[in-house]
Amino acid sequence: MPEALLWAVAILLAVAAGWAWNGWRHRAANRRSGNRPGSTRTVGRRPAPPRPRAAGRTATGPRSRDADPGAGTPAPGEIWWADVPYADGSGSKVRPCLVLRADSRGVDVLKITSQDKSDRDDHVRIPTRDWDPGAEHDSYLSLTEPTRISSAAFADRAGNCDADLWRSVRSLHHLPTR
Repeated sequence: MPEALLWAVAILLAVAAGWAWNGWRHRAANRRSGNRPGSTRTVGRRPAPPRPRAAGRTATGPRSRDADPGAGTPAPGEIWWADVPYADGSGSKVRPCLVLRADSRGVDVLKITSQDKSDRDDHVRIPTRDWDPGAEHDSYLSLTEPTRISSAAFADRAGNCDADLWRSVRSLHHLPTR
């Protein structure tokens, strides 16, 4: 009997070590790549929960529905993690995106990147702190042609777009926001 008990303890330790290794590996990969090109994120992996707001600070984005942040359907002005195809059609990756319009045929989104695009006219800085607590700096919203993706491509709701930025995006005539 003691030999069986020894084997049971050994198996339990091996399983615990595997769980610890897997958790460490995923945390390290998320720190390294976040939502950058070559990201290791996959659909269904939930980003870290948002940090609580500072006392006295109010929400500045469009009014949110009372749904669970990880459930529901995308609405204009919301930022979601979704499986967005590459422009050249060679594949896709899970990245944050700003929802412009949603209908029965799909959802129009603008891509968000963590790469510095401050030197480009077709990108604007987007505050990241409220919806991606793991981000070390603000991201950039691409104002080029929106991408239409399936409603099934959406993984998790990240939060709302900054109210001032959302007003600016809505004023751009080439973008569908209704």
